[in-house]
Amino acid sequence: MNVEPLRVLIVDDSRIFRSVLEEALSGRDDVNVVGSVWSGEKAIEFARTSLPDVVTLDIEMPGLGGMETLKALRVVGATHQRAMGVLLVSSHTKRGATVTVEGLQEGAFDFITKPDSADFQENVLLLRRQLIEKIDAYRSRRPFQFPGQASGTRILSRHRRSTRFRAVVIGASTGGPQALARLLPVLTPVCPVPMFLVQHLPPDFMSYFAASLSRRCGVRIVEARDGASVEPGVLYLAPGDRHLVINKRDGKIVTGLSDSPPENGCRPAVDVLFRSASAAYGGQVLAVVLSGMGCDGAKGSSVLKRAGAHVIVQDEPSSVVWGMPSSVVAAGAADEIQPIDEIASTLLSHLGIGG
Repeated sequence: MNVEPLRVLIVDDSRIFRSVLEEALSGRDDVNVVGSVWSGEKAIEFARTSLPDVVTLDIEMPGLGGMETLKALRVVGATHQRAMGVLLVSSHTKRGATVTVEGLQEGAFDFITKPDSADFQENVLLLRRQLIEKIDAYRSRRPFQFPGQASGTRILSRHRRSTRFRAVVIGASTGGPQALARLLPVLTPVCPVPMFLVQHLPPDFMSYFAASLSRRCGVRIVEARDGASVEPGVLYLAPGDRHLVINKRDGKIVTGLSDSPPENGCRPAVDVLFRSASAAYGGQVLAVVLSGMGCDGAKGSSVLKRAGAHVIVQDEPSSVVWGMPSSVVAAGAADEIQPIDEIASTLLSHLGIGG
């Protein structure tokens, strides 16, 4: 069966890097580079008339910035009722990491990092590997049905019912930052139990990710550290390149960090967190698996399910990539499959809040 090529627009202020990207995407029948422009203003102008399927967007350009361009491209896509995926192109800088995190939360489906080799062909090969993986994942899910901006609605309750659950554990990967930007501002302000999160991101992105989530949610979100006692209502984020585990020590629950080998190609891994949650809390856990590539979380969800925990996964239409959630479903470990905008209220209901 013939597959219609994805129409790709390249946006970068460097003529040389635009050439590298074009070369990296050449030779594939399923990808067609339809434009190459040097500014956000030109990208929006091109998108309005030619409607590409995917835009590779440099986030550090003069003139109209990456975030403003991203938001404008989303408006163009919504106006024409056309899925237009934005793939961020990030540099290894503090500014690059910060804007990339914000862009992922604002709707970019993924990102790649600029290689820093002086060798043109080596850069092409490095980029080709990144681009093909990300674009193929996007193609498999296009068009996903993600709503617009998160409302930030707070669910407040006049009463609180009793609940057996003592912790919430969450795992996410590709598409996770966008899903979390919708879920956490509703969940975290009123959640009465500790929350633990594994989000697959590069190590140097994690502190910016934690800070960004804290601003959005208005509550304490911290990178987990070894041996710290957990507190109700606090979200503990796995740091970069270390597994987050939950331990019971002298009758208290504490966070732990592990340098054990990656699982499912990931460190931190959702499976590691989920297994430790089962050991620490038994079945008194609410587990959530959000959008992501691969199968991380499936085995851990099965362990939790056998212990009596309750497992919720994000549904396919609202996921950027329905890999991780579908693997939990395939394992028979999912109790509920829900759109992203219903998961927070479901969790709070299980925790005895609302209704």
